[in-house]
Amino acid sequence: MELRASLNHLNVTTPDPAAMAAFYCNTYGMTQAHAGDAIVCSGPGRVIALTRGAANQLAYAHYTFNDMPAWLAFRDKVPGAAQIDVPTLARPASDAIAIRDPDGNVIVFSAPDVASDAASGSHGAAGADGMPQAILQHFALRTTQPQVMLAFYQTLGFVLSDEVHDPTGAVRACFLRTEHLHHSLALFGAPAAGFDHQSFETDTWADMRVWGDRMAELRVPIVWGIGRHGPGNDVFFMVRDPDGNLAEISAEIEVCESERPAGVWVHEERTLNLWGKAIMRD
Repeated sequence: MELRASLNHLNVTTPDPAAMAAFYCNTYGMTQAHAGDAIVCSGPGRVIALTRGAANQLAYAHYTFNDMPAWLAFRDKVPGAAQIDVPTLARPASDAIAIRDPDGNVIVFSAPDVASDAASGSHGAAGADGMPQAILQHFALRTTQPQVMLAFYQTLGFVLSDEVHDPTGAVRACFLRTEHLHHSLALFGAPAAGFDHQSFETDTWADMRVWGDRMAELRVPIVWGIGRHGPGNDVFFMVRDPDGNLAEISAEIEVCESERPAGVWVHEERTLNLWGKAIMRD
């Protein structure tokens, strides 16, 4: 059974928060505000906070539970000894816990919070500039220990949708869900651990075209895609932000039944892009 939690927002570290904020606000139709040490970029259904630090690293990821019974069951399951202090959140939560994964990434979980959800705009809404929706739906991490990270997140209740094996049977990538959508977190084996990408989910092929035209208008080159992922079956394209992080627009991600068995894919380019070339993290 899935956790019944959704990605609320991300906080990514960067040597130049102002430049990163300008990129996300300009490219994705977001507005910026300051919250403590962070610059918070917000749009309908999407929030990314930026704090000063090393490039390509996650300060924390924040998940919000969709209903109170699921939250209470999760909170009671996590031992106090496994918890760390909750960081200062760009979008405050009244009831939250934080955990550090084996790579040191901080993951925050919080109770349902209608006021916080309303603050970022309604999910699924178009922006004030008329652009289609772009909901912050998932993110990905690079790791030198994908099997260890997979096991950790499974103990928290993340459900494995698909995993990618090399010829020896070792896990090279995996895709984990917290609700009905195929993944809210992806893990990629790589030479160094760090932040890989975030994905804004839109609705249709037509919306993908509109977002692609926006990138063209702003002279932001698409570095990967348009393509279709194997795991998740979503169509996508990616650009790079000023720090080199990938930033994705996707649509049509797979909706999973609770009983769906985990799939196994071969570690090859075609798995990450059924239509052609792929960015291989190793």
